[in-house]
Amino acid sequence: MDKYGLIGYPLGHSFSISFFNQKFADEGINAKYVNFEIPSIDQLIEVLDQNPELKGLNVTIPYKEKVIEYLDNITPEAQAIGAVNVIRVSHEGKKIKLKGYNSDVIGFTKSIEPMLDKKWHKKALILGTGGASKAINYGLKSLGLETVYVSRYERPGTVQYSQITPEVIREYNVVINCTPVGMYPHTDECPPLPYEAMDYHTILYDLIYNPDETLFMKRGREQGADVKNGLEMLLLQAFASWEFWHEKK
Repeated sequence: MDKYGLIGYPLGHSFSISFFNQKFADEGINAKYVNFEIPSIDQLIEVLDQNPELKGLNVTIPYKEKVIEYLDNITPEAQAIGAVNVIRVSHEGKKIKLKGYNSDVIGFTKSIEPMLDKKWHKKALILGTGGASKAINYGLKSLGLETVYVSRYERPGTVQYSQITPEVIREYNVVINCTPVGMYPHTDECPPLPYEAMDYHTILYDLIYNPDETLFMKRGREQGADVKNGLEMLLLQAFASWEFWHEKK
């Protein structure tokens, strides 16, 4: 039986495990998907050694960047993003070969593109600086938008939340939340932004999908903003993972 899985730490409830095992059951595919909760990325070697039937992995926080040094091959897109969330595992004789991809950017761009109006949406704020934010930045730029990273901390190439004025929100009217702020069970939290400056030209896109509507989305919607959560991105990203695992070599 083929095996697929997810590496990350901590994993808690994972969308991937339920999605893929349901897919295998529905389509009569002789495979299973398991979670590998590893406290350190160097335990990836152990996972591969102990699971010779492994054909593919998804990668989540905090290993999307750290996993790159373990790969034999990486797509130009994933290289440019600097983060990998899909690995194809193949066996050449006794050697295991790992190829890295990024499906976040595909899921995100396909999901947000219908919301964008080139006349109004030219600049975007990306909240957070982790592995997912790099794919979001790459995706937005590929759609022709200028981007700025927003961080709680002073980091090179970022602005801080205290610098996001109503004027900035009106200019950078596409805002993507790539942070865990507002995720269940902390549903009463949202990024500190001047929501009152938002209107029907504003797009708020939250990578979080639990709850369905985060406080970030709710506060924007109350001002007339167009809002969306990360569920469709997640589904599109899962479809892309399957394609990557089975692409012709």
